[in-house]
Amino acid sequence: MSGVAINVERWKQADTVLLDIGDRLTQLAHDSWKGETFQELIAAFPEETRKDAATLVAHVEDLTAKDIKAIYLKQLQGKLWKRGYESGEITTPLFPDVVPTLSAWRAHSKRLAIFSSGSVEAQQNFFKYIEVDPSSTETDSGTKSTTQDLNPDFVGKFDTVTAGPKVVKESYEKICNALNTTPEKVVFLTDNVKEAVAATSAGVYTIVVDRPGNAPLNEADYQSFPVIRQLPDIPI
Repeated sequence: MSGVAINVERWKQADTVLLDIGDRLTQLAHDSWKGETFQELIAAFPEETRKDAATLVAHVEDLTAKDIKAIYLKQLQGKLWKRGYESGEITTPLFPDVVPTLSAWRAHSKRLAIFSSGSVEAQQNFFKYIEVDPSSTETDSGTKSTTQDLNPDFVGKFDTVTAGPKVVKESYEKICNALNTTPEKVVFLTDNVKEAVAATSAGVYTIVVDRPGNAPLNEADYQSFPVIRQLPDIPI
């Protein structure tokens, strides 16, 4: 399917790459549904939303779409991550291309930032426990680590509270101001076309990332935005 080519010059002039980390909750709910820790952490949700993983995720998506800041949702986005990650029961698996590509971008003077529907606290835990091959890391005590902290790699993290809804252009303008840059110098990577439309309307150059498991794209999407399958598809 033909589509829009990446604007290499726009990419080269960018000083910041804004990333959407996607919906980690969906994967966690399905993978950890029967786990005691996960069930304890969603105990505050209304009983009718805890029938199964799909029902819970649908409820969370409904709250997010309506911008309803339920207390129990914030607890899930914060305490779940903290307890789950610190106990070692939850780590963050990333596609194999992500860590080396982010490192390469930073080496080419690109700043990295995050805009996610998950709280900033959840983002901190998400990136603090990135799953890695133990043979490739070693702690100060000489033991092998199964996780890596990527938080120092990011100059900013934003959520729908600090920046605003992800489908509104003003949110992206606010992020650019907070990062002391202009929309023309920011590239946004997302798997959500509605977010891509909002960012583009703010003047931010947007690339859609089509990973396995994402919502399918249609012909109009391919004709509206450059689409990549993996991060190295963007020429450095």
